[in-house]
Amino acid sequence: MGRTAEVSRKTKETEIQVFINLDGTGKAEISTGIGFLDHMLDCFSRHGLFDLNVTCHGDLHVDCHHTAEDVGIVLGEAIGKACGDKAGIRRYGNFMLPMDDALVLCAVDLSGRPYLSYDVHFTVPSIGELDTEMIHDFFYAVSYSAGMNLHLKQIDGFNNHHIAEACFKGFAKALDMAAGREERISGVWSTKGSL
Repeated sequence: MGRTAEVSRKTKETEIQVFINLDGTGKAEISTGIGFLDHMLDCFSRHGLFDLNVTCHGDLHVDCHHTAEDVGIVLGEAIGKACGDKAGIRRYGNFMLPMDDALVLCAVDLSGRPYLSYDVHFTVPSIGELDTEMIHDFFYAVSYSAGMNLHLKQIDGFNNHHIAEACFKGFAKALDMAAGREERISGVWSTKGSL
C-alpha cells in the first residue's frame, strides 16, 4: 500500500483535504483554485513520484495568501505523518534542478527540526494568480509543518515561471531521496536514536 497520510484542515479562511502516498507513481488530482499553484503541485507529485490529492476551498476573493500558505501547512503535516517514525529512510536528500535558464539547488533533512533557508529571487509580483512572495511562505509552511530542514537556493535563472518550477521539482526530487528506503539502516539514522 505504501506510506500514506490523509490530513484535513478547516478554518474560517480555508477548507483543505490532502492525501499523499510517498511510494506512489506520480498520480495527481489537484484543485486549489489557483491555477499556477495547481501546476506546481502537479510538478511536485510527478517528479517526486508521489501520489497526491489536494482540494482547497479558500477565500480567494481576499487574495491568494491563505490558500497558498494553508495548503503548505496541510501538505507538510501529511508528509510528516506519511514518514512515520522515519525508521529505515535515508533522511537526507538533495537535487540540483535545471529548468531551461533556471538552476535551483534543493536540500532536505527529515530531522524533525523545522528550518527554511530560502534564497530565490523573482522579478515579477505574481505568476498567474499566485503572488511570487507566497512561494516562500508555502515552503516555510511545508518545512515547519513537516519538521524538516529545507534549503532552496537559486543559482541561475531569469524566467520566473522556470525558477518557480525548478523550486517545486527540485524539492520533489530531494524529498523523494530523503524519504527513500535505505536497506542498510535498521532503525533511525541518527546518533540520538530518534528523529
